[in-house]
Parts: sequence; structure tokens; C-alpha cells
Amino acid sequence: MPNRPISPGARTGITAIVRRRIEEGGERIWRLDDFSDLPPSAVAQALSRLERARFLERLSKGVYYRARNTTFGASKPNPAAVKELASKRTKVFPAGIAAANLLGLTTQVPRHSEVATSSMSLPRKLVGSETVVHTKRPESWERLTMMEAAILDVLRRGGRTSELPSSQTASKLKSLLKQRNRLARLLRVALTEPPRVRAMLGAFAELIGSSPQELKRLRDSLNPLSRFDFGLLGVLPNARAWQAKEFKPK
Repeated sequence: MPNRPISPGARTGITAIVRRRIEEGGERIWRLDDFSDLPPSAVAQALSRLERARFLERLSKGVYYRARNTTFGASKPNPAAVKELASKRTKVFPAGIAAANLLGLTTQVPRHSEVATSSMSLPRKLVGSETVVHTKRPESWERLTMMEAAILDVLRRGGRTSELPSSQTASKLKSLLKQRNRLARLLRVALTEPPRVRAMLGAFAELIGSSPQELKRLRDSLNPLSRFDFGLLGVLPNARAWQAKEFKPK
């Protein structure tokens, strides 16, 4: 049977229930799922009303924060809890220096967070106003681990986020690709990557010993007239065979 419309009186009652639970729960982040025993549409309206009444702060769609008063004013959401919530809503991957650090290519710690996601955007209140966000990564990234996405991020940058010499950077990435079936998993999503990344994956796959069929699939996806900037990874012995531009070590 279709759901019956909720009367104004019932909506008022649900708002009162939601408000009481939030008062009892105190300072924390609240979501629709926290009121799963109540009608979702009525809860959404109740949270919206409470936000308009300045009882709650809206962080993003369906996500609210109940502050507490302190000597220095209203409290702010815990950054770690907020970022954890953001990663639950959509996968968030390390990018830039953070990705290179995860792979052991640098010991640097980024001054500002840098992340990548397949979403069109991430709520700034969830990831932080100073976080650098790279959006619209292929949906295939949702099936990747943090390490695999970090490898693709480093390849997209030609290894330039590594503080190791070019030969060591290439050797480290090759070693990582050989572990835990990572190369096979990345090859399954390779065609969703830019041509330059496909070419670099092809070069690594050839060195590691992938099947001729897999190598042909990658080669056939590339425009034979194109030349790609491999960055530090131009040091790979077969880089030119995979259409890399001339490598000029610094």
C-alpha cells in the first residue's frame, strides 16, 4: 500500500521527537540514518526546520551538526569525524604528495590535504576549506584500493611527486605493481585512464611480463602518432616503445 501523507500534527510531533533525541545526544554529527525508526521524509523536514531555527548546522545534504556553547563560542565539528563521514559517503583517495607518501616515494607531509574522488564535488564543510579536491576521477576508481588509486595518481603526474631519483621511482612503482595482484587490477580499469597513463601502465606491464593480448589491448587504445610526457618515468627502458617523449634526466 502507498504511504499515507503525514498530517501537519504528526510532522510537528516528529520534529519534537527528533529535537529531544538531539538534545539528549548532545554535540555530534546527525544524519537521517540516526532516526531510522521514523518516516525518512518527516525526519528530513524536521532536520531542515531545526536548521532554520539555528538549533542545528547543516554540513551537507542530510548531514547536520549539533554544537555546544563554549567560552570561545559555539563548538565546531571534529575534523577527523567529518572527514571519516565524507569517505563513507563517497570514496576519497589520497592525491599529490599524500599519494606519493603512501607509496613510500616521499617522506614529505603535505601542508594542505589533497584528495581525489569520482564524485562531481565534495562538501567543503566535510573535507575542509583548504583541502585541494580533484573531482571526476573515473567511476572505476570506486573499485580500487587506496594504494592502487595512489599509483594512478602518481602516474598521472609522471612520478614528479616522488623525491626519489627517477630510476628508484620507477623501480619502486614496478615493485608495488607486482604485489597483491595490483597490476592486474589496474589493467582492468586502464582504458578509463588518460592515454598517457595507459602508455605508462603498458610499459610497466611489458616489463613485468603481462600477456601479449593485454599489451596489444593497451597499444591498440593509443593513437600511434601521439607522444606522451612520462615525466620521471621516461627512465623506463621501454618508454620510447610506448610512445614516450625523449627523457632528459635532471
